[in-house]
Amino acid sequence: MDTHFISAEKLTIAKVEELISNKTKIALSDSAKEKINACRKYLDDKLADNKRLFYGINTGFGSLCNVRIEDQELEDLQYKLVVSTACGMGDEMPHEIIRLLLLFKIQSLSYGYSAIALNTIETLVDCYNEDLLPIIYQQGSLGASGDLAPLAHMALAIMGIGDVYMKGKRMKATEALEKINRKPVVLQSKEGLALLNGTQFMSSYAVWCLMKARRLSVLADLVGAVSIDGFDAKLEPFTDTIHNIRPHAGQIQTALNMQQFLKGSEIIAQEKQHVQDPYSFRCMPQVHGASKDVIAHVTHIVETEINSVTDNPIVDVANDRILSGGNFHGQTLAINLDYLAIGVAELANISERRTYQMLSGERNLPVFLVDKPGLNCGLMIPQYSAASIVSQNKQLCTPASVDSIVSCNGQEDHVSMGANAATKCYTVMNNVEKVLAIELLTATQAIDYRKPLKSSPIVEQIRSDYRKLVPFITEDRVFHDDMVKSVEFLQRLRWK
Repeated sequence: MDTHFISAEKLTIAKVEELISNKTKIALSDSAKEKINACRKYLDDKLADNKRLFYGINTGFGSLCNVRIEDQELEDLQYKLVVSTACGMGDEMPHEIIRLLLLFKIQSLSYGYSAIALNTIETLVDCYNEDLLPIIYQQGSLGASGDLAPLAHMALAIMGIGDVYMKGKRMKATEALEKINRKPVVLQSKEGLALLNGTQFMSSYAVWCLMKARRLSVLADLVGAVSIDGFDAKLEPFTDTIHNIRPHAGQIQTALNMQQFLKGSEIIAQEKQHVQDPYSFRCMPQVHGASKDVIAHVTHIVETEINSVTDNPIVDVANDRILSGGNFHGQTLAINLDYLAIGVAELANISERRTYQMLSGERNLPVFLVDKPGLNCGLMIPQYSAASIVSQNKQLCTPASVDSIVSCNGQEDHVSMGANAATKCYTVMNNVEKVLAIELLTATQAIDYRKPLKSSPIVEQIRSDYRKLVPFITEDRVFHDDMVKSVEFLQRLRWK
């Protein structure tokens, strides 16, 4: 199995997805080790030969920044920082996102500005490689002094405190560390601060959401194509000329996708009795395209973040200085996570409208897409579920980043609330998937009422594969089961 070497080479969302999908091992490059060791030595020499105050290194934290800590208490200071900050609450963080958090923390520490000890970061590397995952909770970070509470729980794991998961099994951290031939880390000066300061909770959620969003964007087009033929809508709104004279990249791409997905459809080629379609069909390029543009913008922001140093203070060896700043502040992530949630939520918003239209009994379709409506309710209530989920998304899309609250006795007087933006965005992504699944359930039912006419080869392949999992609806049954299977179908669907 190949090894990915952590270095100055930039991570991209695509590269991260490749590493995660292939379960690629990671290791520190020689250049990264040199930078890490040089920075640690610089700080040790500086503290041995200097009586100045350096924030969080030989002082207290937050509003206690002017309280000097004696040299013999520096290790105790870092220990107490971690244990007192491990104040997470709520549900546990999903394991697939914890893996990203570890990767991004290692990447950020590898640049040689954090004075982390080589043993400490190599312990994190081993945790990542051996699937030793700290237990981290989703609530507790203000997204300003870094993701303090979540990252403190990460630090507890390598210090041998509390429980962790090892290859999916919960056990004591000390036991898990022993299994990977590691001793609990004893933190040196500044190390606790280096581990806790950083935006890795927010950025790991952001990367997971972007990977999900890219997939949802394609799925929305594919499911939308099934709906177009299910509703007997027109291809005219996807004509190149319309989009070339309003050349937003996402709009153009969506129109091209719809042309490709519907090429060769007998249904789309038949003469239409109507002049125009409702906006949820006709304006797919404009709406889906806007979401694509949001995803592209947020990708640029997040890729910058995961290749950055986000702790504080910064140990600048080259210029012989220790700088106290604010790279841990998550405002750029908070705003863009809100933006991403809003952008992707619209894919569900317009999807639910297409579902609603296909149940209306128009265009030679039976009302609620079932024989004997009245005796059968058909797909009446799945649309209710979609509407409920869409409405929840609207509530979740209220921006977290416009909020702030004073903390730390006034020292930390503006915070980003980016962690809340991150967990809200995560929920929105999963909600969008459910709404698209309900649309697919509806659209395939509508397509089957178009027989003997066929849709395009692409749509017919999707319909055929879907029918192996969810049969045609002849009468009422427990549609929850069909909806769950529809989500599973979308999760497994692969399309280039």
